[in-house]
Amino acid sequence: MTVTWTSGYDVSEAYPFVEWGMVGAAGTRTPAGTLTFNRGSMCGEPARTVGWREPGFIHTAFMRNLWPNKEYVLTRLGMSSPTEPWCGLSPTPSGHRQPPGRTRCSASSSSVTWERAERDGSNEFANYQPGSLNTTDRLIEDLDNYDIVFHIGDMPYANGYLSQWDQFTAQVAPSAPRSPTWLHTRGTGPTPVDFSTSRTPAANAVCRPRPCTTTQPKTEQTFGGMFRFCVADSEHDWREGTPQYKFIEECLSTVDRKHQPWLIFTAHRVLGYSSNSWYADQGSFEEPEGRESLQKLWQKHRVDIAYFGHVHNYERTCPLYQSQCVNNERSHYSGTMNGTIFVVAGGGGSHLSEYTTAIPKWSIFRDHDYGFTKLTAFNHSSLLFEYMKSSDGKVYDSFTIHRDYRDVLSCVHDSCFPTTLAS
Repeated sequence: MTVTWTSGYDVSEAYPFVEWGMVGAAGTRTPAGTLTFNRGSMCGEPARTVGWREPGFIHTAFMRNLWPNKEYVLTRLGMSSPTEPWCGLSPTPSGHRQPPGRTRCSASSSSVTWERAERDGSNEFANYQPGSLNTTDRLIEDLDNYDIVFHIGDMPYANGYLSQWDQFTAQVAPSAPRSPTWLHTRGTGPTPVDFSTSRTPAANAVCRPRPCTTTQPKTEQTFGGMFRFCVADSEHDWREGTPQYKFIEECLSTVDRKHQPWLIFTAHRVLGYSSNSWYADQGSFEEPEGRESLQKLWQKHRVDIAYFGHVHNYERTCPLYQSQCVNNERSHYSGTMNGTIFVVAGGGGSHLSEYTTAIPKWSIFRDHDYGFTKLTAFNHSSLLFEYMKSSDGKVYDSFTIHRDYRDVLSCVHDSCFPTTLAS
């Protein structure tokens, strides 16, 4: 687990550390690394001028060799110096416990632009992110029903003002300590994420998603569970022959669908399908060369849902392969899935994006409003998808998938080898 905090002390002035340990056991003191940046690191105005503020020093420590299903406490984090033995915080244990009788595993995929806004009524330039407070509040209200929150896109839109990052972290602080939160924005790198179906007192600590390099994609398979999320980095080349393509292929192909039946792909930019106006103007309804290389991987490995952000609205497609709907059903899918359902969930708070006026045949539901989505796996055979508006938290779009393990193994178009040794 990674612990990060900021202070006004450089390593030449004080020694940063965290103290932590298993409940009832002796604690461990772990040193932290320290980084900072200056005006020269910024691209230009206003970040280098009126938007600049001293960031302080960023400290990062790693709590390693954690045991599954055990509860850990973070007793102290801070600084130590010859003149001041300890200066910092004594956090209270977060130990979020599973409500009695709860047996289902649910995951919330928050929309791409969670963002931040002003609660004190002050104005933001151009009213850039009016819906973000509603999205944050609705997530927090229902947080006990989430095992993990995915933020798959741009974050605070600081727009050159460094203080906006502090405001964003303060806005999401009520949710982040209570439920593992995966912040995936542009350039964070491809990552496989598994998480456990059981919420023990230590699940908050143990089952957080962790970044994994392309040479070690199996690291996250340590934790079981009914979901596998393969998170790609849409700011780097994903086409066939690239290291990321190899990574994605390995992430999708190594999942054990008998134990983790629900396979989800996600990235920031739309590598699948969107009827957003600027994609429609290009004639492709996607990022340039977005799905041309990846769609055969999604089909071969039977990806259930592909999530994207970047476009600030909501849209859901039919099960698709090569731009064709492979199922006429709209909300209750069962048996063999012949394609992947594509979802754009980008209406977390920033200014909304326009659709093309001509609705493609594969577009089942569109909503030009702020909202987020939720996935709930009741068991290995039943999945519920819901889209809620941020304004009231009510469900405005949903679908279910019911299927067995044998349905995942069934061959569909381009999912099995075209020839065998017998032929």
